[in-house]
Amino acid sequence: MFYLIAYISSVVLINYAFSSAPHLDVIWSAWGGLVFILRDMVQTRYGHGALLAMLVALVLSYATSEPAIALASATAFFVSELIDWLVFSITRRPLRDRLWLSSALSIPVDTFIFFGMIGALTPAVIGTALASKFAGVTVVWLIMAWRARRALAAS
Repeated sequence: MFYLIAYISSVVLINYAFSSAPHLDVIWSAWGGLVFILRDMVQTRYGHGALLAMLVALVLSYATSEPAIALASATAFFVSELIDWLVFSITRRPLRDRLWLSSALSIPVDTFIFFGMIGALTPAVIGTALASKFAGVTVVWLIMAWRARRALAAS
């Protein structure tokens, strides 16, 4: 439940932050890295329920943010979620590998769609967004790999 609440709250708060203080877009783009990790954790625990969670987050975003920000968020999410769904459906790799692979494919697409639609497609924002998102998913991958090795050694 923690990941679900954290995910929905982060989407809403980031969209609100972009709406209320767009000049801090580099900061908000760094925070965006957390959303991908939370989304993957929600998807892992609730499967396609992640779509319902995103729908709730988008409805709340439309109520609290500029409609253009909420629309950009929804569009970027739809495309990146489709990529995630394909990776999770097609590959049979361990979960940690599917998380990293889906992120490697969906993060750049999501980033360019969202920031392109809100007119903030600058090198600093793109660099910050990509670096924070990839750093976050890599840390999760490393933790999961470490746990798998530890469990294998224990058995």
